Amino acid sequence: MSSKTLRLVTYRALIVLSVFSGLSAVGGGIGMVVADGLSMPRSLLADSPFSTYLIPGLILCVVVGGPQILASALLIAKRESALLWSAVAGFGMLIWILVEIGVIHAFGWAQTIYVVAGAPTAAAVIKAVVDSGPTDSWRDEPRTA
Repeated sequence: MSSKTLRLVTYRALIVLSVFSGLSAVGGGIGMVVADGLSMPRSLLADSPFSTYLIPGLILCVVVGGPQILASALLIAKRESALLWSAVAGFGMLIWILVEIGVIHAFGWAQTIYVVAGAPTAAAVIKAVVDSGPTDSWRDEPRTA
């Protein structure tokens, strides 16, 4: 597989991961706010500073989902800042999940899905940066502005 093909695969993987993570974080955050935790017991919040799922839902929607959606849009538009925002989004997802696991003292299928989405996002960003030479673009067809 050529290096150009590998870069294109990495780029497309970043788009898929960021779209999935962004839509699910925004949807999950809205669901947590509207449905007060999406049927999760409030006892999960016992060791946290929160008494309801309102603030965690807003954080999930805006702080985790927002950068994912922004990274998705920038990747699709092939903007120079796309890798930066993909890194912010991927590492942000991993931080969210690690803090969540620490607060609720549980690791289930949902956490597994987002570790599996966040870790490859972070790895793909690192790979894209490493593979890019000083005059080589990580994107297939560069655009500016």
